Amino acid sequence: MSKIEKPKFGNIIVGFEQSDDAAVIDIGNEKLLVQTVDFFSPIVDDPFEFGKIAAANSLSDIYAMGAKPLFALNIVGFPINELPKDVLIEILRGGNEIANSAEISIIGGHTVDDAEPKYGLVVSGEVKKENLIKNSGAQPGDTILLTKSIGTGILSSASKKGIITAGEFNIAKLSMMELNKEVGNSMKHFNVNAATDVTGYGLLGHLYEMCKSSQVSAEIYYDKVPFFEKVNYSSQNGAIPGGTKRNLKFFSNYIHFSSILKEHQKLMLADAQTSGGLLIAIPQKNVKEFIAHCKNASINIIGKFNPKKEFFIQVK
Repeated sequence: MSKIEKPKFGNIIVGFEQSDDAAVIDIGNEKLLVQTVDFFSPIVDDPFEFGKIAAANSLSDIYAMGAKPLFALNIVGFPINELPKDVLIEILRGGNEIANSAEISIIGGHTVDDAEPKYGLVVSGEVKKENLIKNSGAQPGDTILLTKSIGTGILSSASKKGIITAGEFNIAKLSMMELNKEVGNSMKHFNVNAATDVTGYGLLGHLYEMCKSSQVSAEIYYDKVPFFEKVNYSSQNGAIPGGTKRNLKFFSNYIHFSSILKEHQKLMLADAQTSGGLLIAIPQKNVKEFIAHCKNASINIIGKFNPKKEFFIQVK
């Protein structure tokens, strides 16, 4: 997109050049329209579960910006002559169940005949101007919070390779189906300075984007980062997705790792996520109350933001 002319029409608050989670347009009356689109090929075998994961992943961008989802549209690729129609119905049914949990309707969409199934949502939301949360507002001294454990990419690969059992992968599947609704809706009450969701670029990649946009550096502690069970085992036994390897190769240029960290541990931090949690910059004085307020969410303190230093991220 860097080679594409920047948009010049409309009241654009957040465009593609900011590398934020969604597009944001001023629609007047102190309201902003927030819109995102996301879709991908199956990460799990069960079509109903795939639909739920894809829908939760799409909605996450809206919650990351402190917005309220309004409605969604399906975006579908499906090999209609190769797979039974019932498979497509189950995918859509899964997406609809998540939309119901988000208290929105899916109002149609668009489908194409494709060699590989793909599914996701276009989601439109709204937020008041004063409540918009971008990835660019982190301040030195802010605490770094992470919701949800990481390692979905590694565990998905491990499951496909038979390194872990279906039961051992199940906890990660349940996490991917979980909405970031409670935390997203709560951020505006606690002066959260910045947030983003952890997806394809992994924890390190999305933290780097937050640091770069905010012109700060981050200090995180490896032993405070929550990983799903079996991620360490799987990463040492050959279950490293290509996207995870590419993440580490690219973002390593901006990171100083502790000398005690092994290569597989660095890859765990860079693991490409699907429907991950939120990464949040919040004033230290508000952390305890925020965590107590989000009583149904798992929230972990993993580090802090500092004034800009030589490296954007230091992993201790």
